[in-house]
Amino acid sequence: MEQTNECAETRESPEHMRMSLSTAMWLDYKPGKFMRNAESWCINLLLTYNEGCYANCAYCGLARKREGRYEDKSFIHVGWPVHPTAEIIKRIDERSEKIKRTCISMVTNKRSIGDTVEITGELKKGTTVPVSVLASPTIITKADMEAFHNTGADKIGIAVDAATQELFMQLRGKGVSGPHNWDTYWERIRDSVEVFGPENVGVHLVVGLGETERDMISTMQRVRDYGAATQLFSFLAEPGSAMKDCPQPELGHYRRMQLGRHLIDGGIATAGQFKFDDSGKLTSYGVEDTKLDEVINSGEPFRTSGCIGEDGEVACNRPYANTIIPEIRNYPFKPRAHDVEKIRSEIWL
Repeated sequence: MEQTNECAETRESPEHMRMSLSTAMWLDYKPGKFMRNAESWCINLLLTYNEGCYANCAYCGLARKREGRYEDKSFIHVGWPVHPTAEIIKRIDERSEKIKRTCISMVTNKRSIGDTVEITGELKKGTTVPVSVLASPTIITKADMEAFHNTGADKIGIAVDAATQELFMQLRGKGVSGPHNWDTYWERIRDSVEVFGPENVGVHLVVGLGETERDMISTMQRVRDYGAATQLFSFLAEPGSAMKDCPQPELGHYRRMQLGRHLIDGGIATAGQFKFDDSGKLTSYGVEDTKLDEVINSGEPFRTSGCIGEDGEVACNRPYANTIIPEIRNYPFKPRAHDVEKIRSEIWL
């Protein structure tokens, strides 16, 4: 990938990319170790432009109206340092034995469409690591998805985030002078399943944006019915964002949604079996106690939900994202026996 002096000075994509702090540590750009010797198996990359992202989502660190240069804005509570794309690809290749996947995150900027195709191609030429794309549904078409797939991406993500149309439009659309539309996102999910195939599409949902547990479970089932899988996040307020003063969802609330996601995506239960009280809080999964105990004891529902690697295990494990240490919301490894005991006590908190 050829660099020009102008691009080197502006540090924009495709010649440059941002990376998560955990990726910077895993690729030896930053010093540090993860709590409990966790490993970061997915290289999370983010396209970067001087003009930034045109969206203005109320909870996002990259929001257009949040103060600061795009390159300096935190995202998921950490900085995302910028490095040359060619150098990043070289480091991924050199460390491929401890990397299961690379993910390219687009932003709502039309320049990112062609750059995603180009960078996907460079990654496939320069490494043996599978590539995912976290797409921007507002600006892409089904043909763009086909281009990503034909260039070498084998999985795609769509970040719907909000579990209801009302919340989506309030926090991502007209309510914040943002460009996003609920129906467009679901159209792109349908398109992505057609292009990438069932089980190769991940839909991000964020617990704690104001939805009820019934709302979230219903939307998880809709994702499953489309042939996609839910990748679950816990809301954690970004400093300087429009939702900077909003609290995290209670831990028990999040644990219940993690367990519900696992039951739905694993084909163990459907939303129609779940029971809720008048406020929309989940009261029963409609699953036999012995089966539910077996699922909880496995610890699997409480691991990070993300794209898998070639070994069939979750590759995008995002160590300790959207959590406040020492609490662990998404376990980046298989929970140990003492973790499961603790989790079990938290589910109905």
